[in-house]
Amino acid sequence: MRALLLYNTSSGRGRIWHHIADIRAIFAGAGIDITPREINFQRNPFEGAKDTELVVVCGGDGTVNFVVNKMKQEGLDPILGIIPAGTANDFAHAIGMDSTILGAAHQIAHGTVRRVDCGKANDKYFVNILSFGVLTTTSQHTSNIAKHLIGKLAYLRTGMIDLLDLHHIPLTLRYNGEEIKVDAAMFLAFNGNSAGQFKLAPKSNIEDGMLDILVLDYDNRVRTCWNMMNYLINHESEAVHHLRCERIELDCNIDEHTDIDGQPGPQMPLRIECLAGALKIKA
Repeated sequence: MRALLLYNTSSGRGRIWHHIADIRAIFAGAGIDITPREINFQRNPFEGAKDTELVVVCGGDGTVNFVVNKMKQEGLDPILGIIPAGTANDFAHAIGMDSTILGAAHQIAHGTVRRVDCGKANDKYFVNILSFGVLTTTSQHTSNIAKHLIGKLAYLRTGMIDLLDLHHIPLTLRYNGEEIKVDAAMFLAFNGNSAGQFKLAPKSNIEDGMLDILVLDYDNRVRTCWNMMNYLINHESEAVHHLRCERIELDCNIDEHTDIDGQPGPQMPLRIECLAGALKIKA
């Protein structure tokens, strides 16, 4: 089996550097010779390695997103393993990975393969979430330096600044043969079930072929923040619409920036769909 270890030294305070040799030893113990390759986000990570059968990604959700998009663009379908080494690691949690680097490596080396879903928005793929609105681009606005220095607190600090940009987003949603219009403050389309380790869609299942959609209504600034906090704590609010569908189309008459797995997402209008069983996962 030709195996590739793609690692991002900017993820998780750069701690992956210290574990490369140990990871290789774990895979060697399972009879797998794995080749390490540091990710360069300006290059194709599969250059010269398109016949790879197993790709192990060591990084956060953004790193996994980058690798999966390159896989799909190249028409590749290797087995995928995830070693969580980022700040939130929501997708790794969704597929049940051990939270430690070496524990996850052992889990992949000796695990079994199964198919899980993948999201797609226009021409971009996402493994965990597509989002826009208040707080949803916090990850994009948080520098790697801040993440390395203070970890998850960096997101909190940036999030407080992002709250000042709270605004209403006029949306037209088309799904399951219906069309609805809403003034939204936030839109979340889950393939996984959490964002920033907040389990916002606890009933979402990464193997059911469905997207779980949450839409937070816009009110005034104070009530919108209250409704958002109420949902975070209680997982229910009359101001939050919960939809389940295989695909959904969105129109918006303002230039609203989107986010996929912590990275810049596609522009409006959006066609979002769940690609059932599109990823082979080893865990």
